[in-house]
Amino acid sequence: MEYGRESFLPSNKSLSTGYMIQEGNDALKNFRSCLSWLCVDQSNPWRASLSWSVFFLLVIGVPLFSHFLLSCSSCDSNHQRPYDAIVQLSLSSVAALSFICLSSFARKYGLRKFLFLDKLCNESETIRQGYTEQLQRSMKILLFFVLPCFAGDSAYKLWWYITGSGQIPYYINIHASYTIACTLELCSWLYRTSIFIFICVVFRMTCHLQILRIQDFARVFQIETEVASVLKEHLRLRRNLRVISHRFLAFILLNLVFVTASQLASLLITTKSGAEVDIYKTGELALCSIALVTGLFICLRSATKITHKAQSVTCLASKWHVCATINSFDGSDGETPTTQIASCRVYPITAGWDSSEEEDGDDDLDNTRMLESYSHTISFQKRQALVTYLENNKAGITVYGFMLDRTWLHTIFGIELSLVLWLLSKTIGIS
Repeated sequence: MEYGRESFLPSNKSLSTGYMIQEGNDALKNFRSCLSWLCVDQSNPWRASLSWSVFFLLVIGVPLFSHFLLSCSSCDSNHQRPYDAIVQLSLSSVAALSFICLSSFARKYGLRKFLFLDKLCNESETIRQGYTEQLQRSMKILLFFVLPCFAGDSAYKLWWYITGSGQIPYYINIHASYTIACTLELCSWLYRTSIFIFICVVFRMTCHLQILRIQDFARVFQIETEVASVLKEHLRLRRNLRVISHRFLAFILLNLVFVTASQLASLLITTKSGAEVDIYKTGELALCSIALVTGLFICLRSATKITHKAQSVTCLASKWHVCATINSFDGSDGETPTTQIASCRVYPITAGWDSSEEEDGDDDLDNTRMLESYSHTISFQKRQALVTYLENNKAGITVYGFMLDRTWLHTIFGIELSLVLWLLSKTIGIS
């Protein structure tokens, strides 16, 4: 990836951005350090060779060594690992997918372009500050999800080697053999889960930048703006979302397939007749499932959230159009003919309006506030054309044309539930 010493933020802004520039550079430096520790840095041939060597060792070599040479089929029931094949195959599959995607991004875009940092200097100060904070927070999120799973697996591995001493196969020296094998297995587990959660967090962070842009874009409806400039900005947002969808298309789709296959295989093998299920045998399988489902949840939640925010723009534009139309009735400017409406009740716009309730759960996109209208400077036809355009050109994260929104999530849930019930009906008779 491109590891030049460029400024994270532009240096020709006001003095108030000076602190933000330093924070941004520090956050980007931490991000680069994380890439280096994960051995994803492929900025030169030597680092690329090291990166691929570590990948083959920890993602392919160590799992094969652990499964075939440390299977311990002759051990007591507590130290046998009947579900080790699913654990190793599941983790290696998602780790290989994550590594290949990150390597592809590194060759094509570089770090700054991939994270949309190259165009951040053209954004508002609010967006730059929000993205800097999100970049710093992403590393904390990565540690928050990876460390608990790694701690649980470390405890399991230490217990397995200590209590199974003499039963587990070893070579030459028992203590040295167990120490090296345990260290390699723990490094492999940490590497595979970290690189998988890392790319999920990167996707979340990329989506969050677009959410910041959408929230900043929503402010154009609160000021007097030309419809042409609003349309131009919305087209730019749609293009960014299309770029993100294209970049992460293979990862999101294969991630869903791999995690679904892993969970169904785990369910099949643990519910079949004669299967022994206890903490000693399924502890690693449970940790593996938690890591995989967590990564998938991060991706799907980020995609649906940004899609929801992007589609909220249409609702906001419709409300802006309604407020301007209402004002045109009151102004009697000849744009829309007024009619005398007989009614025994009048509903004032501000009646029963509680400002304290208004702030709860509201933002610039989803709120219940009336908007200031500019019906005298923006014609009805232009407003109507803009609203019609937004209604027929919805923005969001897509996979082969399917919008990743809440309806799509409900469909996934229905399919997954159907598969689970079908599998249970074949194994333990649940129908």
